[in-house]
Amino acid sequence: MTGRDEKKRPMNPPAHEFVPFRPLPLPDAELRYAHGPGSHPHQEVPAGEIFAFDIQDSLIYPGTTRRIWVHNAADHDAGTAAPVMIFNDGWWYLDPNGEVRAGIVLDNLIAQERLPRVVSVFVAPGVFPDRLDSKNRNAEYDADDARYADFLQQEVLPRVATRRMLTDDPGQIGICGGSSGGNAAFTAAWRRPDFVRRVIAFNSSFAQMPGGNPYPARIANEERRPLRVFLHAAHRDLHWNEPEENWFAESLETAAALVRRGYDLRLVVGDGGHSPNHGGVLLPDALSWLWC
Repeated sequence: MTGRDEKKRPMNPPAHEFVPFRPLPLPDAELRYAHGPGSHPHQEVPAGEIFAFDIQDSLIYPGTTRRIWVHNAADHDAGTAAPVMIFNDGWWYLDPNGEVRAGIVLDNLIAQERLPRVVSVFVAPGVFPDRLDSKNRNAEYDADDARYADFLQQEVLPRVATRRMLTDDPGQIGICGGSSGGNAAFTAAWRRPDFVRRVIAFNSSFAQMPGGNPYPARIANEERRPLRVFLHAAHRDLHWNEPEENWFAESLETAAALVRRGYDLRLVVGDGGHSPNHGGVLLPDALSWLWC
């Protein structure tokens, strides 16, 4: 007894206090996220300049050829060593009419001073021009080794540096990718934190790395790396409700391992399937957080 009358809260709250439940739609193709203003061009925002070149003489991936696109901020200082942001899958991420629209996003964020004046390098996966099965994407992106990071550091960035001064500070170099490109982004930073330390990985396909996802155990047991990581996972990713090779679960387990070790992590979970749509919509916020 308190000595005064008190109103008792009803056992069942009024209906307006409940959050309505909405099941995830089926099939996943029906679900799309809308791009925000950061993913659309604006008349008052100057477009960055873009140049391209090809690599046809790789020593690390012999026999392959690929195109590289480089995006500079419209008002960049050519005399200052610039931070670097690398995007896997090349034009697919740069395409202004695609799902990711990274060039537009970069222009908007730099104009708003939400991003430093990064030089952004869009690297296409290699192809073997003389082979029927020409694609080398999975061999490069799903590999559990440092070759892709070595390729970026030794064969890509030096060619960019002939046109633009670049930093060699690993804390000022980032990498972004989705699906197997997300594997490549995370693996590059994990294997070579002396080269790159900022990571965006959308819908990573950790489950299809050789031998399965190595990262929950590796993160738990190996020396902690000085990484900042943005992870995105989709609830309806491949095998989302199965006990094996569950792409959604593997992303969550990787994120949990990072949290337990105190990594600088942001995790965003969406309701869609294995699609670049949600990652593209998230890119403005992902880049802002990664470089804040």
